[in-house]
Amino acid sequence: MSTQVPRLLAGLVDDAAVFPPGSAALPDAVTAHHRHRAGWYADLVGPLLLPASTLPDLPELLAPEATLAVGVISDVPVGRLEAALAEADPRLTVRQVEAPVAKRGEDPQPGLADLVKLAERLAGTTVYAEIPLTFGLMGALDALAEARAGGLPVAAKFRTGGLAAELFPTPVELAAVICACRDRELPFKLTAGLHHAIRHRDPETGFTHHGFVNVLAATLAATGGAEVDAVAELLAATDPLRVVELARSHREAERPLWVGYGSCSISEPLTDLIRLGLVNGGFEE
Repeated sequence: MSTQVPRLLAGLVDDAAVFPPGSAALPDAVTAHHRHRAGWYADLVGPLLLPASTLPDLPELLAPEATLAVGVISDVPVGRLEAALAEADPRLTVRQVEAPVAKRGEDPQPGLADLVKLAERLAGTTVYAEIPLTFGLMGALDALAEARAGGLPVAAKFRTGGLAAELFPTPVELAAVICACRDRELPFKLTAGLHHAIRHRDPETGFTHHGFVNVLAATLAATGGAEVDAVAELLAATDPLRVVELARSHREAERPLWVGYGSCSISEPLTDLIRLGLVNGGFEE
């Protein structure tokens, strides 16, 4: 572990360069990811996230001796996803598989059952079930927690933003989800909308985005016993002082519960962390 990236932030940011709004070309994303893995801040960076449909295109982008840790995001049906993983180049290490189980308003249980069956066959690869923050959420978390208690490496994933206002959960909604995962000892990932460290309003869209350091502080508080109202207060904070100090006080501890999130930019969260004094070093890219 680099002394410049504290243990609390290890692997916090998965590299989602090929996904919107960055939408990098696959060759550029692979080249940039190798650069991140060689950088002084490498401990901050998780695997390269790639759609399952792009896996056949990777072999020609890798040197013969190269290896690449990836997270596979399902953009194909579950049945085809298993085949895509089986046919993946052996130089790829699939660290995780992430797949939606339902659209907003749909019952998540059928899709979740299919994904749990896939996890049974994947021999140890962590599977994240993306669950909408709508109908059937708590029942889906119960089902995931039961599967995890039975030994399956499954966890939850939630969206915290998107192209419409309703895709941004309120601080109370997100706090309730964090506490629900805490109560079930269920790890979770987040995706979308976490562009900066501190809660802020995007002047172009008018949407208010959650800050990833807010989420970090809120999760630390939740795992320390705080309930929904106190957790929501941290998520809603726009003054960085309180959330940064809470994170700083835990900097050498392992991050609890929250596995991390995908970002189409590595430089943006890293720059924010440096400015807030949570990571030591300068960034050149």
